[in-house]
Amino acid sequence: MQSKVQSMAIFIEFIAGSGLAIFFHFVLHHPEAAYLIFGVGILLSLATYLLREDIELTRAALMEQYDHAHDLTFTMAQITDPECRDKAQEILASTQRTFALLRQGYVPLDETEFYMKGTKYFGEARQRVRAVDPLTVHWDSRGALVNYYQANLRALERGVTITRIFVIPREELGAPEVQKVLMQQKRDGVEVRVAFREELPTATAIGGRDTTGAFDFAIYDEKVATEVFGQPGKYFGRKTRDPALVESYLHLFSLIEHGSHALSADEETVPTPSVPLPLET
Repeated sequence: MQSKVQSMAIFIEFIAGSGLAIFFHFVLHHPEAAYLIFGVGILLSLATYLLREDIELTRAALMEQYDHAHDLTFTMAQITDPECRDKAQEILASTQRTFALLRQGYVPLDETEFYMKGTKYFGEARQRVRAVDPLTVHWDSRGALVNYYQANLRALERGVTITRIFVIPREELGAPEVQKVLMQQKRDGVEVRVAFREELPTATAIGGRDTTGAFDFAIYDEKVATEVFGQPGKYFGRKTRDPALVESYLHLFSLIEHGSHALSADEETVPTPSVPLPLET
């Protein structure tokens, strides 16, 4: 109906302009004015037609944006069951936290995605990888970590420098499982350092989140950074390519590296718990 009304309006404008031109030509015998009126009438009809089309397109776009922006609100308003509404609020809160990460420049990742991305970035690395990890004894048994570490080894073969700082409590340094992991990575060519958790900075924030409980991140060629969340939740970790955020991770790495110790042990032996690996500041 609206389209028909617009077409009729254009037709009426054309008839009015043409009729006025005919009146001036045949009744008033003023052909110049008739031609001028007819030409101006045609131009006005064309201008009003284009203006109506532009207004209609703008209106349709605004209505679509309005519906899209309020779709969630309309959906929430239609939920009447109290239990369903509580669940919807819980989902909405989780989604808002995810949007907050995306707005800051982070991409949240589940555990599988996290290690897949880490393996991919090790494959793309050409110069240096800096990593800070809590020392886990599952480096040689868990499938995701095994594939991740194999990517480490392939990067080392390409000439990539890997510096890994293991964060552990001081009393765990002498544990045989811990020393086995340290010596294995040192023999493979990783520049291994040890930082004692109690000696690390007590308050360091990246992207507005306290990281003192995590200390589990990696920086690849100073272009991309990945980090494991310190608290359990929907996502295992996150990644970012934002230059400012990557620079923040580099700064945190330098702080941790400054307080860490390098290994200086015989590479052919693994010391017993009573004789822990010698460290260099």
